[in-house]
Amino acid sequence: MKQRAMWAVAVAVLIGAGAGTAQAATTLILPRPGQVGIGIQGGFGSMLDSGNLGKQFGSGPELAIRLRYRMRYERGLGLSFESQKLDVRDAAPAESTYALNQLTAVLSGLDFYQLFNTRSRTQPMLSVGAGLAQYHARLNDGETVYPKDGLYLSAGGGVERFFFRSIAFDVSGRYFLLFEDGKTNQNFQAAAGIILYASY
Repeated sequence: MKQRAMWAVAVAVLIGAGAGTAQAATTLILPRPGQVGIGIQGGFGSMLDSGNLGKQFGSGPELAIRLRYRMRYERGLGLSFESQKLDVRDAAPAESTYALNQLTAVLSGLDFYQLFNTRSRTQPMLSVGAGLAQYHARLNDGETVYPKDGLYLSAGGGVERFFFRSIAFDVSGRYFLLFEDGKTNQNFQAAAGIILYASY
């Protein structure tokens, strides 16, 4: 009798677990071609010690807003708007009023994505992008100077992990080539956030 009771409890637990898993699965609404996702990420970037900007500025936090449009054949197009603050590598004394203190790089561009496993809740992707890079640097006395604007190219990878309806964690890493005043600068960035796909 005890053995039968144990088997009955085990079967009940398995049925309950299966029902719970099915219920969790129904809460996911994976994006389809034609849907647009709106996401926000926070991250950290670091400039290589090369180029005219990289020799002066090192690393710092960044904030990005991304729009991602799902296309057929597991592809996507996106718009990225991001701002990154980079601290000066060798800080000058505070009394050096005209010394550089911090650089802000604002990047606005177009991204192309190749996605994988778009019918699962975890969807890896690769990306390439290009756009406009605008800069402004702050001096120790609070004044702002404006280096020349330039272009950028990017390449990276990431993953979307859906956890509720059409909302996913969005984690990515990117490599940037930043062009400023005829010089090439290199920047690495890691970011994480959330993306929401509008359902219809």
